[in-house]
Amino acid sequence: MKCKAGKSIDLIEVRRRPGKPTQGLLSVGPLVFPCALGRTGTAMLKREGDGATPVGDLLLLYGYFRGDRAPAGPPLSRFPLTRIDARDGWCDASGDRNYNRPVRLPYPASHERMAREDRLYDVCMVSDWNMRPAIRNRGSAIFFHIAKPGFPPTEGCIAVSPLAMARILPLIGPHTRIRIYR
Repeated sequence: MKCKAGKSIDLIEVRRRPGKPTQGLLSVGPLVFPCALGRTGTAMLKREGDGATPVGDLLLLYGYFRGDRAPAGPPLSRFPLTRIDARDGWCDASGDRNYNRPVRLPYPASHERMAREDRLYDVCMVSDWNMRPAIRNRGSAIFFHIAKPGFPPTEGCIAVSPLAMARILPLIGPHTRIRIYR
């Protein structure tokens, strides 16, 4: 369901938590939420498979949701949200022509399944990291998604609790950037 009322927040800021390089504090206007970051913290020079969350500005483009886990329909959002099905994947093979792009499964090159059992992609927002153009080995699938309980590290994404995502999603829109600080 689309959310129309009011202007969206244009900037989300993410700062590392002191002493916890794989966790951060995510600010959306006056709201602050804990978040998970990459398993190696943040990095200025992001590489495929390094486990780092890239430092800089990421524009949120669109999102996915697990329709089988959302009986009331898509979450309240200002973004176009696509229902994930079992054939949705994301290519992470840096030499493939579809590197850092959605693909249909089965897919011959290395990829990630979007219909995950662990609920991380129950809501998954796609950022513009390494999209236009996709540069080999610069990193793929830098998403804003649901965190595991306790906020263990991600593979480079930014992740928040399901409750935080439900509060954030109606506040942000297609002009929202996530600014990740070192």
